[in-house]
Amino acid sequence: MPTLTRWFLRAAMVHLVAALGLGLVLALPSLAAQAGAWRPVYIHLLVVGWATQMIFGVAYWMFPRIEPLDLTAVPWVGWTCFWTLNAGLVLRAACEPVIAVRTAPLAAAGTTVAAALQLIAVATFVRLSWSRVKTR
Repeated sequence: MPTLTRWFLRAAMVHLVAALGLGLVLALPSLAAQAGAWRPVYIHLLVVGWATQMIFGVAYWMFPRIEPLDLTAVPWVGWTCFWTLNAGLVLRAACEPVIAVRTAPLAAAGTTVAAALQLIAVATFVRLSWSRVKTR
């Protein structure tokens, strides 16, 4: 299993545990009023942090390589995908609840940067995978 795949899968599991822990906290009756501000973070941790990251890691591992022994055809592209996806996710988790509660230009800018980082991650994943998806 490639190193990058292991990093994707481990990060996906960390985000799954974080999402389910946050979901448990949000289910507490005493926090019902604040749950609305944190619900997007919960969903983002599940969808991007766990599901998308798991898909990226398994796809990188399972898609046919350009050459049979070439596990790292373009290593910086894969690591750029990993780090921008996770940086965007963490930044979004920090900024999203602030925006839900009050107007905060810095948090709004942070959310925009987070979305841009995640877009870069998706673009780099497509770049990394595109040549590996071939017809016979």
